Amino acid sequence: MSGVLKAEAASFALPGATLVDRVDLTIGQGELVAIVGPNGAGKSTLLRMLSGDLRPTSGTVSLDGRTLSDYPPRALAARRAMLAQHTTVSFPFSVEEIVAMGADVDPRKAAPLFDAALRDVGLDHFRHRDITTLSGGEQQRAHFARILVQLWSGEADAGPGLLLLDEPTSSLDIRHQLDLAETARRCARRGTTVIAILHDLNLAARFADRIIVLSGGRIAADGAPAAVLRHELIADVFDVALTVNTDVAGQPFVLPELTDDRRAAAHA
Repeated sequence: MSGVLKAEAASFALPGATLVDRVDLTIGQGELVAIVGPNGAGKSTLLRMLSGDLRPTSGTVSLDGRTLSDYPPRALAARRAMLAQHTTVSFPFSVEEIVAMGADVDPRKAAPLFDAALRDVGLDHFRHRDITTLSGGEQQRAHFARILVQLWSGEADAGPGLLLLDEPTSSLDIRHQLDLAETARRCARRGTTVIAILHDLNLAARFADRIIVLSGGRIAADGAPAAVLRHELIADVFDVALTVNTDVAGQPFVLPELTDDRRAAAHA
């Protein structure tokens, strides 16, 4: 399979610990890929390697056939946009000013992008608010709008790019989780390659074309949701009792089961 993004035997190790271990991965244009796995599986480290923020200690990661480390920072920023797991802003920027930081063009020319991004995240009426006065979920949506502007600015010149999202729904309510996932899905339909770390297996099953299960820094499974979300695999990787069922459309969904100990604790 030819792909936009390719990792070949990519590892990241620290003294005494290998966080990502010899990952081979090819992701094509317009794919929406979810990376799932337990805490400490290496998901964020892998995503940072795929973004170019971390250089593999061995192996390579390439974008459009070019090793990520060969891209000048400005050129890489025009090809990929990444929403980090945590972004803290201490200064009283307005939401619109935060969103404008994603543009690599004259802000006056980028105004339509700001408007579209703010509408997509549901913050159009908050554009003049101080971002430090917003809730954690609202701030996350503002940063997502900034990343969308960065992505769209680069795509205007270079064509479909790469969007990476590290636990983007962790501070969002159900409605805004779905809104963000729908926006990512629309980006993928336009040709953007989207990779998202998700903890919600059902959200991953609903929106992803493909799910990669990471365990102990290695890929335990990689494929379509129905092929990957199998009872034995998911129960083993996450070390939890669960049931995998399918809905009327044939999509898998996962239901955790309470063990006797957890059931007793829940009613204590």
